This record gives sequence, C-alpha cells and structure tokens, in this order.
Amino acid sequence: MNLLRNFKDLVEVIKKIVIETMNTNYPLTMMYGTVISTSPLKINVEQKMVLDSSFLILTRNVTNYSASVNIDGQNRTVTIPNALKRGDNVILLREQGGQKFVVMDKVVKT
Repeated sequence: MNLLRNFKDLVEVIKKIVIETMNTNYPLTMMYGTVISTSPLKINVEQKMVLDSSFLILTRNVTNYSASVNIDGQNRTVTIPNALKRGDNVILLREQGGQKFVVMDKVVKT
C-alpha cells in the first residue's frame, strides 16, 4: 500500500513538471474580448472576466496617435483616431501567469 501511495505521488509530480514545461514553451495566450467601458477602460474577456486598465497594456493600434504625412508637398501632422470604443472586439495576448494583457488590435468583421 505504501508503494502505491509513493507511485501516485510520483505521478502527480510528473504531471506538475509537464504542465510547467508546457507553460514555459507557450509564454503567451491569445484571447478575445469586448470593450464594455472606455472611461474607465474595461474589457470583458471571453465572458469569463472583466479587466480594468491596471491589467491592460495598449498598443498604438488601439489608441489615438499623431502621424506626419505629406499632402500636396506639405508636411502635416494628423491624428489617427484609433481609440477603443464601447462594443469594440479586441485581440489580447495574456502574459504567462495572467497578470498583464496586451491589447493588440481590434477585430474587423467581414
């Protein structure tokens, strides 16, 4: 009986090692979410959890930003209005451990 208990413990240790190895090989997880509020920013992730701005890292793809463009031979600065809006569907990358989520881009439905 003692041998069986030791074998079960060994199996559990091996399972934990395998899971940790898999997590190391896949440091990011892709997820989808929906913006439910912009002020303050909140994103509902796969209808499982709601993330606020303290968990989110925004890329330029989901923020307003300025760009220099040449129009008729003149350099001008324009603002690209890419900020998130309520109802936007987004692609997120979750860091290993799930502490931070990078909001990569908006999902475009075709």
